[in-house]
Amino acid sequence: MSGAEVKLVLRSTRVVTPEGTRPATVAVADGTIAAVLPYDTEVPHGARLEDFGDDVLMPGLVDTHVHVNDPGRTEWEGFSTATRAAAAGGITTLLDMPLNSLPPTTTVDHLRTKQRVAAPKVHVDTGFWGGAIPTNTKDLRPLYEAGVFGFKCFLSPSGVEEFPELDQDQLARTMAEISDLGGLLIVHAEDPHHLEAAPQRGGPAYADFLASRPRDAENTAIAGLIAHARRLNARVHVLHLSSSDALEPIAAAKREGVRVTVESCPHFLTLTAEEVPDRATEFKCCPPIREAANQDALWQGLADGTIDCVVSDHSPCTTDLKTPDFASAWGGISSLQLGLPAIWTEARRRGHTLDDVVRWMSAAPAELAGLDRKGAIEAGRDADFAVLDPDGTFTVDPAELFHRNQVTAYAGRTLHGVVKSTWLRGVRIADRGVLAGPTGRLLERNF
Repeated sequence: MSGAEVKLVLRSTRVVTPEGTRPATVAVADGTIAAVLPYDTEVPHGARLEDFGDDVLMPGLVDTHVHVNDPGRTEWEGFSTATRAAAAGGITTLLDMPLNSLPPTTTVDHLRTKQRVAAPKVHVDTGFWGGAIPTNTKDLRPLYEAGVFGFKCFLSPSGVEEFPELDQDQLARTMAEISDLGGLLIVHAEDPHHLEAAPQRGGPAYADFLASRPRDAENTAIAGLIAHARRLNARVHVLHLSSSDALEPIAAAKREGVRVTVESCPHFLTLTAEEVPDRATEFKCCPPIREAANQDALWQGLADGTIDCVVSDHSPCTTDLKTPDFASAWGGISSLQLGLPAIWTEARRRGHTLDDVVRWMSAAPAELAGLDRKGAIEAGRDADFAVLDPDGTFTVDPAELFHRNQVTAYAGRTLHGVVKSTWLRGVRIADRGVLAGPTGRLLERNF
């Protein structure tokens, strides 16, 4: 190992690399991984050694589904608080969703507004999705050229008036336009007609809320999305898959060559409908947390590759919006800081490894977004790392979370996996819950 540029060397008996977990020494030069070397490689003169012993050195997580809500709804969340939570949870890169902020990211001017607000505040590298709504088809190409990573749309009401859903004709036109750009369309796939036909009783009972968001709404919307993608040879991504019924049609489409990818989220993979108490609207999200048997099938979809990645869908709000009525409460689960331990806790119980978790939560989301400098510990990638004690446990105390409103469905749960430190381009940005200043960068597509 040459010492010409290497100023930092990281060492662990357990380094998660694309070839598997092994003892290794990682050399860092100018914020980039210079080499991954044998464990006992000599440290260059003048380089600083950080030896993590048996703690796991893994690539920083990449979370491509985060609602930061800044500017405009900063009482819900903000770039400073969201990215602090991300750093504390081992996330080094996130992509911000285009809605719940004011303005939404539906024009270049709106994107620039959001970037100006974010630039001095972010603790992790941060990029942006554009939004696709019925009135902005003409804005899609300029937004793509301005650096958004793709476009999000809804097929049912989004919950905010400024971000309306697409009907099937608008979806087809939007998908064709984005396909012509070579871009990616990411879709909240619930069919509005099935939602309208479902019983809408409201009230404090979770069972009533679950009945109001039936699996058929997801299944029908996903089937239609696949049909459009097949016809247009378009690239599409299904957001926050909840219904396991959709797994086989998705797997069949993939085998056929339809360009469809799928994500799920920690709450669908670790929480179950049977355990949600009445009035506990911190568990409300759309689509909803479903039954334990459904969760088992989602894990099988992860294991066989039908589900590509796991991301947070962190969608916070102020405490007062989590009313005890499931019909009126804001739908969204805050988990940005907890996704890694939540998934690791359940993954290890089911016989999965940290190599699997890294694939689902770092490598695959990076690939989805085209972030080719993120997502792996290998030469040429950014020196982004999380250091994890996989056997350590902690009990979730909402007061210790960094996102703005300390409401979470994970309160009181004991989780495996303690994030000891997080590193961004070779700089330690979180150390046992102590955060450094904001040193994240704004990312653009093909950065």
